Amino acid sequence: MQTPPAQPPSAQTPPARRGRYLGPLRITPAVVLVAVAIVGSVAFILYVVFRVEDEQIPLLGAGFGVLGASFATIAIGSLVEMWRAASRARTGRAFTLAIVGGIAGLVAIGCFTFTALSTLVWRS
Repeated sequence: MQTPPAQPPSAQTPPARRGRYLGPLRITPAVVLVAVAIVGSVAFILYVVFRVEDEQIPLLGAGFGVLGASFATIAIGSLVEMWRAASRARTGRAFTLAIVGGIAGLVAIGCFTFTALSTLVWRS
């Protein structure tokens, strides 16, 4: 009876991941910054809606501007990662990133539209 030839260690185990991860998502300073911006802007928008009586429109515009910038960053990051995934023939990941990036882009457009309209209404 013959035993199968031994495989090199690199073929048996996946390479060790470097850095910190939260599930499949690598924790980088950019990810932390975008997450803080999203949570902070949503908290600011909720504060303005429920607590502020005067000057509410420009404050909402500022909150939605930061929220739009955060989602635009997610859309651009998804585009870059989609390109990398497609170049490595990982079509499922590329498709998922295209959907996530598209939705993030639409949310960013909506936030920027609200910011522009609230600025126009406030100045008129």
